Amino acid sequence: MNFIDNAHVSRFHKARISEYGAGTAAALGWKSEQRQHIRFETLAQIGDLENTSVLDAGCGHGDLKGFLDTRFNTFRYAGIDMMEEFLDVATARYGNLPDTKFYLGDCSSGNLPYMDYVLCSGMLSYRSSEADYVFTMIAKLFGSCRIGLGFNLLSQIDVDGIVVAYAPDKIIDYCNELASKVILNKGYIDDDFTIFMYH
Repeated sequence: MNFIDNAHVSRFHKARISEYGAGTAAALGWKSEQRQHIRFETLAQIGDLENTSVLDAGCGHGDLKGFLDTRFNTFRYAGIDMMEEFLDVATARYGNLPDTKFYLGDCSSGNLPYMDYVLCSGMLSYRSSEADYVFTMIAKLFGSCRIGLGFNLLSQIDVDGIVVAYAPDKIIDYCNELASKVILNKGYIDDDFTIFMYH
């Protein structure tokens, strides 16, 4: 995403923070904490994350870390997000936990750490002026993991705005060009799907 795209995203979230409060699921753009939790449950099915390293791309408030802690005992976690306001919340909530780090940065333009798994909840759904943005980012995120990438996308949207929907078949076809194994998960939320890609 370019500078203008990022400015749109930043302005959207700052308005949500002002309206709903810092640290809320609504500030992140989610319809509810329950729907965010369901997405986390789905992403956690990518594999056994015990004794692995996990990159949370577009980590928001870092709540995926808190969720994974209820499923796995030992793993190394890094979260990256371009919104300093989000990272302030993430650091306050989880920054004192062992093997946990947060980084301020733009996943689309910055260098990403190479880790066992990359998980991405929501970040790829932003509208971009770059026609191939979602495909470019899938390739970049997949190149940053040793074992697997898990990400979710919207399959439909209520109004035309900051986010965009994708046809699962089109995304799956592209992922199959990159990965030795691809799994599609859908039906957990009516307007969402998750894809797992493995090396």
